[in-house]
Amino acid sequence: MAHDLVIKKGLVVDGTGSEPFEADVAIDGDSISEVGTVSEGATRTIDAEGHYVTPGFVDLHTHFDAQAGWDPLLTPVSWHGVTTALFGNCGVTFAPCKEQDREFLAGMMETVEDIPKNAILTGLPWNWESYGEYLDSIESLNPAINITGLVGHCASRFYVMGERSITDNATDDEIEQIASLIGRSVKEGAVGFSTNRLPGHTLPDGRSIPGTFAEPKELVAISKAVAENGGILQSVLNYSKLNEELEILRSQMRESGARLLFSAPHTPDSNGGVSAYDSYIKDMQDEGLDITGLTLPRSGGFLSSLKSMIMFPGQHWDKLRRMTFEERLRAIRDPETRARLIEDIENSEHKRRLAETTRGWYWISDADRPNYVKDASESLASIAGRANEHPVETWLRFMDESDGRGFFHIRFFNNDLKALEPFLKADWILPGIGDAGAHVSQIMDSGWTSFMLSHWVRDKGSFSIQDAIRKLTSAQARVIGFNDRGTLAKGMKADVNVIDLDKVSERQPQLVHDFPDSAPRLIQRAKGYRATVCNGAVILEDNEHTGERAGRVLRNPNVAE
Repeated sequence: MAHDLVIKKGLVVDGTGSEPFEADVAIDGDSISEVGTVSEGATRTIDAEGHYVTPGFVDLHTHFDAQAGWDPLLTPVSWHGVTTALFGNCGVTFAPCKEQDREFLAGMMETVEDIPKNAILTGLPWNWESYGEYLDSIESLNPAINITGLVGHCASRFYVMGERSITDNATDDEIEQIASLIGRSVKEGAVGFSTNRLPGHTLPDGRSIPGTFAEPKELVAISKAVAENGGILQSVLNYSKLNEELEILRSQMRESGARLLFSAPHTPDSNGGVSAYDSYIKDMQDEGLDITGLTLPRSGGFLSSLKSMIMFPGQHWDKLRRMTFEERLRAIRDPETRARLIEDIENSEHKRRLAETTRGWYWISDADRPNYVKDASESLASIAGRANEHPVETWLRFMDESDGRGFFHIRFFNNDLKALEPFLKADWILPGIGDAGAHVSQIMDSGWTSFMLSHWVRDKGSFSIQDAIRKLTSAQARVIGFNDRGTLAKGMKADVNVIDLDKVSERQPQLVHDFPDSAPRLIQRAKGYRATVCNGAVILEDNEHTGERAGRVLRNPNVAE
């Protein structure tokens, strides 16, 4: 009897950390039916000779809560081998939501995650109140890859407390209501709960988002309700108070027994260790607490170019920002306009500060493959110094010479790749925090899976292919409790990648206008993906989508249906 699909003669990296081995992978329906020598025929065959065959990647930090409403392909991550994405991170979600609170949640998502408010309000059906109803709504949109969600602290707190949720401590009765609501949301399908304690994440009026300053007793009560329903905890910390924040995480896990996932940008250790987290995490692990940190496997940050809004301060720069791309390019090539742009900075109080901050700006080139690994000698400030220019003059020169095609990457975290390498190898760290679906016109870090393979595996040899794939697949699936995917074995869900490691890479970011109302966003395509299979269907072939949309909304696997 013929199989639905057979991937022939690939080097199988099964996601467990085991050495690659040559084998065929047979798929029937949405599951893997055989890994080994497959002698039966197939309705369709993919020749994988010379390619690695891996499980589909899992991305544990996205913000597709809105984009899932109008982009069922869930780009950019579906170009980069991701077959399961977790959204609802950082405490900001659209459910639970009373009808009169929709505008508040949309405005909050715009200021925290740079997703246009009007796109949110017009691009989503808003036909839900409970979290379970929200998942039903997203599921009806037929996504191309699997998506699964966390219920956010902000929406839940606002649902119970209204305006007081922004500034006030919750009463004991309100804590009980919030915990009950979140527990019910996890029972309805959320795989867990997310919160955000970073004061810089604000509402349109400048106040910190609901839950930022919640007392530990509130977080512990919520954690217990989440754990009772088999969910996980996710947190963004106030990194200026790292020790205090880690102690709160410890109390959440200790009191509830839940697994916890948190965003862990590399923070140096003053005592010479790998990171400032080390001793705290070791103590937690010695207690038997299940904690995982996510960190981007390269520097993360903003993109500055003629295509983006991130440029320089000044009245003539403000005029430039209001122009179309074609008008901007003509303007910087006009000697008078160019002189005025430089004069804005020369006469500005920001002149000295900008010269210093551009030490963290790096030209990623205008070539097809962007370069994210330059050292300090190649910063914008360093290049300008050697050319006896102000960095703004150098920026304009690079834009002119590249016809406005390239970008400067403004490193915001994980700036030191040498320090990042041992941090990535820690047993409690997984690669992630690409923030796909968020910061859409400012940041494009969503191709991190391709960077992990191209830089750390192929170019540097810092990770073996089997170790890197384990960190991209089974290790991530374990955190959110899905034991039916993340490895290639008989009976597992057929989420599979066929990868040409010699070619895999991120491609140059692009600015497009494909959000509702033609709102702009940055995207980034990939190279090296011979095929991506989701639930048995080939959704990507030779780096391009096929039109198949076989993804599902994956609900909490620990709640009986």
